[in-house]
Formats: sequence, C-alpha cells, structure tokens
Amino acid sequence: MAICDIAGLRVDIKNMSGRTGKQAKPYLSENQDETNVDIVINVSPERVEAARKEHPEMNSDDWEYMLTGQDFYTALIGYNGILLHSSCIAVDGVAYAFSADSGTGKSTHTSLWLKHFGERAHMVNDDKPAIRIIDGKVYACGTPWSGKYDYSTPELVPLAGICFLERSEENHIERAETSKAIYNIFAQTVRKIGAQRMEKLMEVLDNIFKLVPIWQLGCNISDEAVLTSYNAMRPKD
Repeated sequence: MAICDIAGLRVDIKNMSGRTGKQAKPYLSENQDETNVDIVINVSPERVEAARKEHPEMNSDDWEYMLTGQDFYTALIGYNGILLHSSCIAVDGVAYAFSADSGTGKSTHTSLWLKHFGERAHMVNDDKPAIRIIDGKVYACGTPWSGKYDYSTPELVPLAGICFLERSEENHIERAETSKAIYNIFAQTVRKIGAQRMEKLMEVLDNIFKLVPIWQLGCNISDEAVLTSYNAMRPKD
C-alpha cells in the first residue's frame, strides 16, 4: 500500500514497485491513513502477465507502470479530470499544455520554453498531465505517469491554455475551431471507458472548453515560436 497525493486526490497504489514506485515516490502522502482514499489502483500480476503475453516487446515493469496509469486516468474522469497527452510547462506559476500527434515536436517546443525562460519555467509533466476542474477552475497536475524522460512535478498549477501544434515554416497562432478542438482533445485522452464514463468524459471536456482557451499553433524550431505562443496564451492583466 502507498497513499499518494496526485491531482488533488488521495490515491492508493497497491503493490507499487519498479518504475511505478520510483516515479510515485515524490507523490507519497504524509498521511497514509486508508480511510479517506479517493482512488484505489490494484493491478494484479496476472493482469500484467496477460498484457505482456499480448505485447512481449514491453517487460513486466513497464506494463505495471502503463496499467496503473491507465487505471488512474480512467478513474480521474469521475473527479472532473482527464488525461491529456501533452507536454505541459509552467512559467511564473501558470501552466501551458502543448499537444500533438507523436513525433510532431511538442517536447521540442516546450524544451525551447525551458531554455527561453530559464529559472522562471519548469516541466509539470512531459507527456501525461492530468487536467482537472476544481471549484470552477482548471488546473494542470503533475502525475507519476509521464514520458520517456520521466519529467513530472507533484503540483497543481492554474492552466492558462491548451495548444495543439503542427509544424510550419512560419510561426502563427489562433484560437482553435470548436469542432477541430473537440476532435484533437478526444484523440489525446482515454477512450476505452464504457458508456457511462464516456458520457461523463464529454461533460468534463465541455466544461474545460468553457473555462480554458484552446489554441492552434503552427511553429518552427525557434525562439520566435516560443514568443508567438507565449504572448498569445499568457494571462492578460
């Protein structure tokens, strides 16, 4: 048993070991009382082995890590939250989430932000932040489940915007069309969740759209790309 504080929730991760245990260590709660737990994650060895047999290119430790994350993000929907495959960075205490198809360059873009803003910036989660509505506000949340570099910070940061990026020779940013934004977010979150959770997921997405600006960015690999996106997305006084 290990009670963790993740995305403002108390999460009991049973039989935590290996990569899961290493990544979850910064999230361990000082209060290990089981009586007030929001989410329980209990991935059995049998489930891990079944997944490994189907996809032997991943070892048991990797599968445990993947499955615990899958269970967390599925349960998160019931707490007004979603997984958003994105590289999420914080600057001056405000978060910005950049999402795109794999290989498009979202991590490259946020690495440019880290370089440009220096100590003012840090990574919230480099691949799988939780996006959660709490008391009418939207937060980007670090989680133990992240990308190949395992960059994550145990925190909740107000989210200024979600941006879908694509490669372009010239840098430009504009508000995303609603229909395209819905498709983009839906493509970057959990979907095999059953009818009841799907209904709740659509409700959460609708509320996120009402509370957080959604952007479309065409960018190259340059400092100008950072300024183009930051100047458009940052909160205005």
